Amino acid sequence: MTTTAPPESDPFEEAVRQLMGDTPVPINWAVLDDEQWVVELRALDAWVSWLKTEYGLSAAIIPPLWHRHPELIWELSALHLFWVHSYDPQQEATGPIAFHREFAAARVRLQDWVTTSGTSLFRDRATRITAWPGEVDQGPVIEKPIFDRADDFALFIHERTGQPGFPSAGTR
Repeated sequence: MTTTAPPESDPFEEAVRQLMGDTPVPINWAVLDDEQWVVELRALDAWVSWLKTEYGLSAAIIPPLWHRHPELIWELSALHLFWVHSYDPQQEATGPIAFHREFAAARVRLQDWVTTSGTSLFRDRATRITAWPGEVDQGPVIEKPIFDRADDFALFIHERTGQPGFPSAGTR
């Protein structure tokens, strides 16, 4: 999770930051360099794996290859940030219930995204993108079987960055 830090070291602000921790900030996936992208995606993957297991979520809500669908990355990233904020010790006691209220709404959106994307427990395909008049159609979208989620996650990182991918913690 990306955090903010004061631009200059003010002793009072530094003491407050050490006491309260860094402030989580939203992740803009569109502007991350490869190194930041890998760090953030691996952190998100660990949290998504925890969330799926902790709440017993089906592949209709969080499919194995969610990482191959930007719409799911953005939605899950926003939900993760809300979870971090809601469970921060400095937050009000109502933070967790607020998270669960937003989590209920997010599950509906996630299910919509999964339906639109066409990914499932055992098969995946790229999300179909509608070509507007004058745009080039993406062509046929081919479904592929899913054999090993952790291996695909590592391959996805390698395809995007050229860095060697490795299965993230919590997925094996």
